[in-house]
Amino acid sequence: MARTLIAEQLFDGENVRRDVVIVLGDDGCIAALGGEVPADAEHLQGLLAPGLVDVQVNGGGGALFNNDPTVNALGKMSSAHARYGTTGFMPTLITDEVEVMQSAAEAVSAAIRESVPGVLGVHFEGPHLSAPKKGTHEERFIRPLTDEELEIYAREDLGIKMVTLAPENVSVADIRKLVDLGVRVCLGHSNADGTTAAAALDAGATGFTHLYNAMSPLHSREPGMVGTALISDQAWCGLIADGHHVSAEAMLLAIKAKPRGKIMLVTDAMSLVGSDETSFPLFDRVVTREGDRLTSTTGELAGSHLDMISAVRNIHHWCGVDLFEALRMASLYPAQFLGYEGGRIEKGGPADLILLNDELQVQKTWISGREVFTA
Repeated sequence: MARTLIAEQLFDGENVRRDVVIVLGDDGCIAALGGEVPADAEHLQGLLAPGLVDVQVNGGGGALFNNDPTVNALGKMSSAHARYGTTGFMPTLITDEVEVMQSAAEAVSAAIRESVPGVLGVHFEGPHLSAPKKGTHEERFIRPLTDEELEIYAREDLGIKMVTLAPENVSVADIRKLVDLGVRVCLGHSNADGTTAAAALDAGATGFTHLYNAMSPLHSREPGMVGTALISDQAWCGLIADGHHVSAEAMLLAIKAKPRGKIMLVTDAMSLVGSDETSFPLFDRVVTREGDRLTSTTGELAGSHLDMISAVRNIHHWCGVDLFEALRMASLYPAQFLGYEGGRIEKGGPADLILLNDELQVQKTWISGREVFTA
């Protein structure tokens, strides 16, 4: 049965409008914008905006995808992040054994068949990375691309497919092969020089995973990964706006350097988001939360305790980014990177919506027209 909302203020992804009627159709899409107001219409106070899209979600709700590559874990992750406005996400598996990758692929395939809310596909962050830039990834599992992984990447039942790799360890020919398989290739956890990174972009790579972190820096005589990312007009860059991974000044530099639409906010969230737990196992280590910072027993940052609406608030307050541009960085731009039609509120588009109060706290979340969270 169709449901009608009346938004006091609506941001459709481009423009702000007032007192807008939105009809949510039975098919999970927006049936109409405008029209007559039925007696049972729901009046919404606050700002109605497109749902947020996160391309890097390792866990949430107490579940870590590497530790529990199952449909049940994906459901927990979906519910946890919906509380913070995420209506579409890429479950992310960091470097692991091929058997775990296969289990993750099976889980994502099943989640898509079962319409687990918000699951868009799968992001394999590794295992084809650079050991010197491994970050919290397990070095013993870092390896070259083989036919076993290619068989996983070739699957057509995984929704949107994304792979983060180090271009110095994957040939240009293999990057082209991944692109031909429909994979969105991102560069990250890499010590590549600028020439190698640029060649990977020419071969079809389209993004950089968590810009600045775990990649070769910009030097005066060598652009490295960071410099190559900043000067590429075509490539998207993810930013972890949690105050621990990247400084406000470095984020502002990237925003000023890149064309509009090429910066997207990501969380790199681990299992503790949406959970009361304060630690979790990661391979043979333990990751502990102190405040909103996650560190492993070996001392490095281990993902984040960030959610998407907090990333929006942070980039808005710390960097002076216009609120609606900050919302685009968390919705429209990642959706465009993924080739996904989200990030806008328009007739015929997905009914993925969030309602925000004046403090930019999520009050309600809808995924495919279904209300999945109410504060």
